[in-house]
Amino acid sequence: MKVSKPTQVKGQAKSQKWKDVRGKRSRPPITSSDLNSSPVMAKVIQEHQAAAVKKKKKKPSVKRLRKKAKAVSESKKKNNTPQPGLKKSHAQANGSSVSPVEKESDDLREWKEYSQYFNRNGVESSGDAEDVRPGRLEGEALHYCAERDDRQNHTVLVMQENQTLCFRGKCLLTSLYGRVEVMGFTIEEGQQSYPLFSPASHCPLTIRALESSHRARNDRTDASVILRKYLSSASQKKLMKRVKSSSSIILLEPMETPLTRFLSSFTDHSELFSPTMSELVSAVLDTPLNGLGMIPLVSNVEGLKMSESYREALNTVVNACNGDFDGCAVILVCGTKNVGKSTFIRFLINTLLNHTTSVDYLEGDIGQTEFTPAGCLSMSTVREPLLGPPFTHQRTPEQMIYFGQSSCESDLDRYLESLKSLWRRRPLSRETPIIINTMGWVKGFGFQLLVDMIRFFPVSHLVQLSHGGTTQCPVLTPDFLRMAHGYQTHPPAQTALDEFTESHSPPRSYTHLNVQSDFQGVGRQGTSKHQRTNEHRELSLLSYLSQLQSADPGPVRPLHSLTPYQVPHTAVALGVTHCEITPSHMFYAANASLVGLCCLGEKITSRGGPVVLSQAPICPCVGFGVLRGIDMERGLYLLLTPVDPSILRKVNCLLLGSLSLPSCIITSQPGFEGEMPYITTDYSFDLTGAGKLRVFKGMTRQSQIGM
Repeated sequence: MKVSKPTQVKGQAKSQKWKDVRGKRSRPPITSSDLNSSPVMAKVIQEHQAAAVKKKKKKPSVKRLRKKAKAVSESKKKNNTPQPGLKKSHAQANGSSVSPVEKESDDLREWKEYSQYFNRNGVESSGDAEDVRPGRLEGEALHYCAERDDRQNHTVLVMQENQTLCFRGKCLLTSLYGRVEVMGFTIEEGQQSYPLFSPASHCPLTIRALESSHRARNDRTDASVILRKYLSSASQKKLMKRVKSSSSIILLEPMETPLTRFLSSFTDHSELFSPTMSELVSAVLDTPLNGLGMIPLVSNVEGLKMSESYREALNTVVNACNGDFDGCAVILVCGTKNVGKSTFIRFLINTLLNHTTSVDYLEGDIGQTEFTPAGCLSMSTVREPLLGPPFTHQRTPEQMIYFGQSSCESDLDRYLESLKSLWRRRPLSRETPIIINTMGWVKGFGFQLLVDMIRFFPVSHLVQLSHGGTTQCPVLTPDFLRMAHGYQTHPPAQTALDEFTESHSPPRSYTHLNVQSDFQGVGRQGTSKHQRTNEHRELSLLSYLSQLQSADPGPVRPLHSLTPYQVPHTAVALGVTHCEITPSHMFYAANASLVGLCCLGEKITSRGGPVVLSQAPICPCVGFGVLRGIDMERGLYLLLTPVDPSILRKVNCLLLGSLSLPSCIITSQPGFEGEMPYITTDYSFDLTGAGKLRVFKGMTRQSQIGM
């Protein structure tokens, strides 16, 4: 592709700083005279002093308080509503520290510690460390284990073993002491900072503290040195009371990326990283985390819920990849729609990355892709953990084929041939475990395609997800597969590709793992905003287009303000993947559309005009672009794309699919007065054929009856 280099348009950078919008309550320090001036307080102190005299004779141990703490904690565990008698102490308001009271009597200080014990929801203070029950960190509890530094705009959080923090929002997480786990990936001290994304479109993320490697040590000197780097002296002393040898300390920082800035520029996605309405009702908005862009969720809001079969399947696959299985592990994950296949795969990849440097991933679900916009079949090598939904980690795969549709039902053969082509490009000597994702179409032809895929690839482990105590399609055991009919294969058959059998030596059988998903809403598409499948596809595409934005902080530049590449009509061929279009109408269909940038194996020859393909080819795709305009006079395509110019020179084909640009890209074009480009109001859907055609998919062929 011959392209003219566009001039770079730079927007004026304006630093965007996070502002803490929490209501801060300033109160003067409490002194001894203030306490003594209150008749109620004076009476309490007198009773406490009288009790202190008896203590010298009896000397009860603090185990009595520990028993009470357990009782309070158990009641909190059973009832998530706040206790009416518990109020936050002034010294802990908003997670900030207040200057200590000077010249206090020992009895008064002991009484205050005793009262703070109850204000901490039953967590007892004992010397330098505190006993904390495992569970969800939420609400008031965060004021006693988290400290915010407003000057550096970050928060330090101390977590005990098995404590969890479930949240909505986004942040950068760094492990300073100990280790924590997020979506199966372990983050330890000394590692890099990792971005966490927990939008309302998917299940909220949960941070869980693990058993620390410092358990054998009795001193907390290292923790004190670490806290000194990030907090003031008063905040450091407060958190050190929470630190034990088994504790974990994490640093949470606000995060702003070109992706988040681009998404927030659209009205429909401005609240994407905020809690849903049902979560917001019970959310506590006054914690040391809220100013960072994180909103902790209460315990009645579920994070990722894993059943026993879920955990057993994960352990079996991970153990196989760690050496129990001789050869390259090939894990195929299948199941009906909305059963949690993508979440299971992300958790599995993250867990494997704790033991290996990379995991291969073959995308077979063109409707809900993981690393690319929808409509793609791809082969990727994953080296970094996936700590967010698909639109937060869009990347260019090693191999990719643009199918151009969110469903393959119109061309099943092209779908299967594209998968075979991707597998053939994988090096034969590669021993990295590979995970194969499949579609949620498990009935009729969809089930036949699934049978073919199991036969095409040397599957070692098949994970079949279902819900409701039953499977939504036949159980795909090795015995069943020997007699099953596929779309291209028929029994008896070991594999449909002889070259796979020879080069990859697939096992004669495979391990079948049945997983029952039991999370809330399993088997049903989400009904809240951002949770529908078409919205997920839109988010992935917007995420890809956000790569056109500058990495430097600054205002978002709309696509019409960017300088496009100029591509001659004679340098590339133009094709359509999903339907037949009259050549004279091709430019009308392609204008202002998303196109796949592909590389044909043969040279493009033109007779002076545009080159139009008669059928969709199966060829490598290097990325995507927006055909912003077509200059007929000069014979140029005007193309916007984030693909590097060195790769762009290899492109000789533009493929148009059924996937269109998100409507917000077209309707949100600032700077125009009157009618905006690409939008018309002179259109009537009342005309016959003016709306989208609806295809009935429920017809059953004769060969499918009884399946």
